[in-house]
Amino acid sequence: MSWVLFTLGAVIMQTVRNALQSKLSSSVNTSGVTLSRFILAPPIALVYLLILYSSSTSKLPQFTGSFIAVILCASLLQIAATSLMVILFKQKNFAIGAGLAKSEALVAGVVGMLFFGSYLTPLGWAGIVIGGVAVFVLSSGNRLQGISLKTMLLGLACGTCFALTSLLVREASHILNIQHTLAAAWVLLWVLCVQAAALSGYITLTKPFVFKQLISARKQVLAISTVSCLGSICWFTAMALQHVALVKTLGQLEVLLTLVLSHYWLKNAVTKREIIGLLLIGVAAIMVMWA
Repeated sequence: MSWVLFTLGAVIMQTVRNALQSKLSSSVNTSGVTLSRFILAPPIALVYLLILYSSSTSKLPQFTGSFIAVILCASLLQIAATSLMVILFKQKNFAIGAGLAKSEALVAGVVGMLFFGSYLTPLGWAGIVIGGVAVFVLSSGNRLQGISLKTMLLGLACGTCFALTSLLVREASHILNIQHTLAAAWVLLWVLCVQAAALSGYITLTKPFVFKQLISARKQVLAISTVSCLGSICWFTAMALQHVALVKTLGQLEVLLTLVLSHYWLKNAVTKREIIGLLLIGVAAIMVMWA
């Protein structure tokens, strides 16, 4: 049952990271908040990989052109997804931003079926419908007349990017054709390095002032990078030990933790409508994962 502990660890780390990024977004540009997730994470991922190899006799894998192409796509999509999540934080409060990003599980069902050969059962389609209702509820505010189309589209775009990232990361792991835990660790290291380099280069060319903002908030940046990397390690390890459906289902506890953090730590008011929407997102994601 060690996978349960790893999944719970991932849930806690991811929830804390989202909360930290939400707070950082009030004083740092969106691109800087996104970079805070990756900039200091590669060394931690490297140490994790070395620890795995210290108890393994596996040889180094071959990194083919197709592997690198998939890694590049996954890395850029996750950068886009993280940026969209930060924008969501600014559109509505923390809990709603994280809840809308949960459309990842719903979109993965459709995208996986259309482009990755996945099969979606009637239970899965039911989950998609519930997820659509949830996004509608979350974006409508206190009145139906107040529905924000922009927030809905941002949430769906964020979920789509996260879904594509997950599908491509899984594909990259299979390309390496080595033991699953090691493959996942290699993919994690590659993705983090590409993301840190790409986003740092972009900021250097377009928004160099962002680095000053990050330096001013260096303690927060260190915390975000560390928690983010540890969370990714936990997710990868849990999914190496147990079926993804079970891990993802248990991982929906993040929705409840998000509500708790939003209310007690970030002091955001959470309405009954928002609670219903977030819970529907969780139910829909579970249905899709089990479909």
